[in-house]
Formats: sequence, structure tokens, C-alpha cells
Amino acid sequence: MPVSPAYRPDARYPQLGPEFADPVRAEVFPKTLLRFRNDRAAATVGLEALTDEEWIAHFGRFEPLPGNIDPPLAQRYHGHQFRTYNPELGDGRGFTFAQMREAGTGRLLDLGTKGSGRTPWSRSGDGRLTLKGGVREVLATAMLEALGVPTSRSFSLIETGEGLERGDEPSPTRSAVLVRLSWSHIRFGSFQRHAFFERADRIGALVDHVIETYYPELADAPDRPLAMLHAVVAHTARLTARWMAAGFVHGVLNTDNMNITGESFDYGPYRFLPHNDPNFTAAYFDHTGLYSFGRQPEAVFWNLQQLAGALSLVADSDGLIAALNGFGSAYRDELTAAMLDRLGVRRRDGETDAALVQAAFQAFAEGGEALRWEPFFFDWFCGDEARALSGPRAELYGRDGFVAFRGLLADFSPDRPERLADPYFSRSEPEELLYDQIEALWAPIVEQDDWSAFHAKLAGIESARLAWGLPAQGT
Repeated sequence: MPVSPAYRPDARYPQLGPEFADPVRAEVFPKTLLRFRNDRAAATVGLEALTDEEWIAHFGRFEPLPGNIDPPLAQRYHGHQFRTYNPELGDGRGFTFAQMREAGTGRLLDLGTKGSGRTPWSRSGDGRLTLKGGVREVLATAMLEALGVPTSRSFSLIETGEGLERGDEPSPTRSAVLVRLSWSHIRFGSFQRHAFFERADRIGALVDHVIETYYPELADAPDRPLAMLHAVVAHTARLTARWMAAGFVHGVLNTDNMNITGESFDYGPYRFLPHNDPNFTAAYFDHTGLYSFGRQPEAVFWNLQQLAGALSLVADSDGLIAALNGFGSAYRDELTAAMLDRLGVRRRDGETDAALVQAAFQAFAEGGEALRWEPFFFDWFCGDEARALSGPRAELYGRDGFVAFRGLLADFSPDRPERLADPYFSRSEPEELLYDQIEALWAPIVEQDDWSAFHAKLAGIESARLAWGLPAQGT
């Protein structure tokens, strides 16, 4: 196969042994119709030169990549789902397919699947993914990457030709298999599983694997479990802050949906905020608002506590508590940095920066439902008041409730103001990914097999990514 010199396979996960994963095989699907391939992501791991036929062979039929994982591995883990412990989890419709080094950084990246068929952990599920679910995940990862959020990247989406029965979609609905590129698929729940069985030895082995594979700078730490938890807390604080600055609601913040490298992944009933609303929920089944927008930092911290609980079998409790106590300040600092990045201004000092962020949230409160989340950052990017006050929301920004924000923003210097010369910022409205917009582009797919709106949206999001030029986060 035509891999480039950048393809550097390095299958590390199988070295952990049979207590951490089960060998599986992908289903043989009736069809393999390529709907999306991420050549920009593929170039980072040396796979961009694959023909479409070769691409389908590897990511639709899952023929092994050269020198890589064979057979694929369905990971074992437990987790809290809406804070109820479930010891019957694991990769129920996916597996780890390959691991490779990233060009330029040398990081180890995983190719993992979603919808590739039943595994020993499928329970009563069919191991499949709906095509609509795959489309939604491709869009989510593209948008989050554009907004500077650490996220997995959707690598491939192939329609598989089966009719699936689902309670939350008109059925039968079309099926697909997704491949994602991620820094790691090791979850908080991976540690919880071995704590459940009181296997301190396996927790220690997993800690060593995580440090040697993902945090090699911690190799000489005198207390490896504590060092790892400090790193996970810091990365997770950054992720949470970037979600909040992006107006993103994950929807299902269970411990099996959070990983040890602080990346967002596995998108189900997510939503982007239409406007600022702390009580906004993404999942129709989240009846208590446990994972609402405003409660995401609390939910993430609770999950970190569960990870620390699992590590208590191999680490001192006082040290674990100290690591957890660092989350609050790290999150506040990261939220300030994320909001200033979104506003396109340079940092000044901690107190002044925090005051601007507070004023921004007060401005959102003043704007209410009339002020959509994404246009606010679009209008005020690089602190350009003249541009904001000549746009479609000028009357809103002229109100008294925006005076404090405007006054504080005027004292900040723009960061790389040349970005405003991008044609993207000459538009009257930014790219958004609201629920109704996703439904609108899905309709022609299901009705006429017309993918033009889907690809147009991806092109628009890519133009936004290039224009924003936000700091790279995660993969």
C-alpha cells in the first residue's frame, strides 16, 4: 500500500496484555460506500496517499495496516453512567484498530472505530452506528477543532448498507462505520475496572503504560500515580474550559467518556448553545440537567474524583486530594485563556483578564436569547469595536448592559489582527452548528442521498478554522 515515510506504526496497547482488551473482528458489511475521508488528518500519520479503494479496504473492511494491530482490540473498562456505576461496560461497538506516531510531534495516536460490530461488551446492542450519528460526529469534531477544543478527529465515515432499528430515529435507518483519530482511548473507566476487582497490580501497570506512552516527561517522577493524576487534571481542566468557551454541551459526561489525555471524543447527543443558557442540556434523557452547560465543570470534577478513587489503591490519599484540589484554579486560568483566545486579544494580567471574561458573560446575560453564542465572538474578534457596531447586532451592543464589556475590551491589544483580513470576517454571520442546521443538511441525505449540504458545511467550518487561527489543542 502507498504509505508515506510519515507512516510510523507503533502498536503499544497490545503490550498491556489480555486483561485490558479482547481480540475481535469487524463485521462484514453488505456495502462499503465512502462518505467522508479526512486527508488532512491522514497526512499527519502517513496515510493520505491511499486510494479510495485502499481506504475502504482498511476502514470499511478493516484489513490490517502494515505492521500494526492484528487482530483489533476491544478495550475493557467500567464507568459511572449518570453517576450510577456500571461494571458491564467496554468497547461494545468499536475497537482499537491501529497506533501510529504523529508526524512532527512524535505523539502516539490511535485509530479507533465506532459501529464496527458486536464485541464481548455489546450486551444487548447490535454494535452498529447510524449514518446520522456518524454525520453528526464528523460535524462535531470539525467544529470543535475549528474552535480550538482538544478533540478526536473524524478520520473516515463509510456507509454500510444495513437498516437499523432505533428508538430515537425514524426506523429502519441507515448504518455506517466511523473511524476516529485520537491521542488516546484509555478512559477514566479503564482504571475503575481494575479498582473494582481490587487489582492494584493492573492499575500500576496501566499507570506505567500511560506515563511511558503519553507522558514520558513524568518517567522519573518519584510517585507515578500522583504525577499522572496531576497531568490528567491539568489536561482535563483545559478541555473543560475550551468546551465552555466554544458553547459546547457534550451531553453524556460519564466516566467512560473521558480519557487520560484530556480530549473530547465519542459524540452522541451533543449540542452547541444557540445562546448563553447555563441550564441548557443536550441529551433528551438528561431529565435532571446533570450534564447541562453550566454544570459541566462540576461533572468533570466529579469524574476526576472517581479516577482518583481508583488510583487510591496505588497512591497516598492526601496526595490525590492535593492533585484534585488543583482543578479549580487550573480551570479558571484555562477559561480565561480560552475566552481571550476566542475574543482574539492578548493577555494583560490575571486580574484584568478575569474581569474581561466576567464582563463578557455579563454581556451574554444582557443579550439574552437575542444574542447567539457564536456571533458574539465573531463580531468582537480582535476587539474591533467599529466592526461590531456596524454589524447586524449593532443596536444590541449599544445598550447599557454592554458598556462595561466594551470599556474593558478597549484596553486590550488585538492578537494577530491580520486575521481580520481573512474573507471569512467580511461575512455578516459566522459558521455555526446548531441543531436545526444539522437537521436541515441531514434531510437531503435521507431523502435524495444528496450530500452537497454536508460537504458545504464542512467546507464552511474549515474556512472558519483557518480564519480563527486558534491555538492547536489535542490532535
